[in-house]
Amino acid sequence: MTAVVSREAEAPVTTVVSVVSPGAQTLVQDLRGRSGLWSVGVPPSGAWDDLSFALANAAVGNGPGAAGLECVVRGPVLRFAVRTLVCVTGAAHAATLDGRPVRAGRVLPVPPGGLLDVGPLDGPGMRAYVAVRGGLDLPVVLGSRATFLLGGFGGLQGRALQAGDLLPVCRDENADAPVDVDRLLPELSDTWEVRVVPGPHGAPEHLTPQGLEDLFGTSWRLDHRSDRTGVRLVGPVPQFSREDGGEAGLHPSNVHDSAYPVGAVMLSGGTPVVVGPDGPSLGGFVVPCVVAQADRWVLAQARPGDTVRLVPVTPEQADAAQEHRVRDLLRVRVSTRTTDRGPVDRPSPLLHLPADGLRPELLVRRAGDCHLLVEAGPPVLDLTVRLQVHLLARGLVERGVPGVLESVEGVRSLLLKSRDLPRLAEHVAAVWADLPDPAGVELPVRDVVLPIALDDPSVHEAMARYQRSVNPTAPWGPDNVEFLRRVNALESRQDVFDVVTSAEYLVVGLGDVYLGAPVAVPLDPAHRLVSTKHDPARTWTPENAVGIGGVYLCVYGMEGPGGYQLVGRTVPVWRHVEGSDQPPWLLRTFDRLRFRPVNSEELQVLRAEVRAGTRDLETTPSVLRLADLQQPPDPVFTARRDAAFAAERARWAARA
Repeated sequence: MTAVVSREAEAPVTTVVSVVSPGAQTLVQDLRGRSGLWSVGVPPSGAWDDLSFALANAAVGNGPGAAGLECVVRGPVLRFAVRTLVCVTGAAHAATLDGRPVRAGRVLPVPPGGLLDVGPLDGPGMRAYVAVRGGLDLPVVLGSRATFLLGGFGGLQGRALQAGDLLPVCRDENADAPVDVDRLLPELSDTWEVRVVPGPHGAPEHLTPQGLEDLFGTSWRLDHRSDRTGVRLVGPVPQFSREDGGEAGLHPSNVHDSAYPVGAVMLSGGTPVVVGPDGPSLGGFVVPCVVAQADRWVLAQARPGDTVRLVPVTPEQADAAQEHRVRDLLRVRVSTRTTDRGPVDRPSPLLHLPADGLRPELLVRRAGDCHLLVEAGPPVLDLTVRLQVHLLARGLVERGVPGVLESVEGVRSLLLKSRDLPRLAEHVAAVWADLPDPAGVELPVRDVVLPIALDDPSVHEAMARYQRSVNPTAPWGPDNVEFLRRVNALESRQDVFDVVTSAEYLVVGLGDVYLGAPVAVPLDPAHRLVSTKHDPARTWTPENAVGIGGVYLCVYGMEGPGGYQLVGRTVPVWRHVEGSDQPPWLLRTFDRLRFRPVNSEELQVLRAEVRAGTRDLETTPSVLRLADLQQPPDPVFTARRDAAFAAERARWAARA
């Protein structure tokens, strides 16, 4: 008699993880995150404590590309449909499997129906990680399964886990043998040290020598307003060596927009903020040091109230720390102890080329241990220099320079990521020497008209929230437009709006505040209203708010924090459609923007249509030439604006 076997019996049982309780905030992440999109405001995301995450994946035999879970404050409760292997790492000190305590770093055989409770993450440490053999099988979005929560994509529908979610798991035929990693986990504490490479900014241009000593000699306390976008440090007010940032803004921490590497310690007004894996790619703040990549995991585990010391090391020490970690990840215990403190001064530039004819001075400095910051010309707004920065970036691509992992253009700078910084500096020198005469360059661009609702209710709500909960005595409150009027010596609020709607703006960068957000400057100097950025920053900004900081205008790509003075709101500049071959960023570098006033009700309709894809931006092909960038300043306007600027600065000094 022949046995009859049903097709159902032959079908493999799919490994599925069901979420019984989601924890405080549990996100799907992977190790590598996204790459190559920093220039349009898409952060890498990925596991913040990449060390604990890598160990958890290695324990269950997963490759480095496998996705797992990152948990904060309180871990999830998970049920497993079939037998599998799991490992928890990080701050999971109270995890249980079917009610029995488990040890972080041990491989856990989970039976069918097994219940894993990651438990409370009460410290030391802040985040726990869960790896399942095979890795979580979720869609790859923009090159990664990592969740970018603020952007609403990646992971599971771009959000944190919820009760009832089902997480499929990849097949594990190619997995390696499991191995316990409990003795390899990093030490967790409430007192931390992180190695940092000084620069790219420093003394004497931006900080005083004593200001640098204070930065590296202080035990900074972690502020409660810290998350994956950035870690705020509380301590002494930085000592700046200048009165203001000029056209970049009223505060001395303001610089012309320049890209940040992850781990950059930027001085946001008087507050050091370490850029996290979901942080902004482009901004206008001084960066006196960058956390070494071997120690970035510490910022994921430090809790509010913990203390952190920034220990300066040489680039060679930072490189050695990373090489040691990669080489010995599964052979030696990882420790938070640092090497001896190095010099507080920045390392010497890798490249310094003096001005030569049409080419301005070029400085190439390390920005941490895997980035270069290329800066051209003096620290002033010069659109000819902006064009030359673009030509340099384009030349590196055209020459096929190897090993460039990221390239982000700033106003007068270029941030490059590479594993061989000295060699990359040599390529920069060669391309710069062959730069074409900008007078002969013609760039195909677009003229773009964006609708704007001036005085939109949403921007007034942002102003009101700021005054209620952040800084009730800020000089830009309660009305940002009134502040702009005062600091630019205009007669009425309507004059501010008239300048905004009559100006033609050149997009000089994307991703200023995430997701294709343009930073733009008026081509006509007479339209360059000057302002400053909020200090501290807003905790909430409506999506697609339009603001001014320094002489720059920005359209916020998404809802989130921000610091520009708000004047109105426009349509989306980012539209991600699953399966589409069109890039989600709707604007391009060197687009020329104009604003067309509409009322708030009309804007709501236009916003919905652009978001749904039934309406595109209003664009016309055009050409950009050097003459377009060299419009002469209006001396009367400039003198009046500068006098009002100085008067505002004097008012600040009198209140200090």
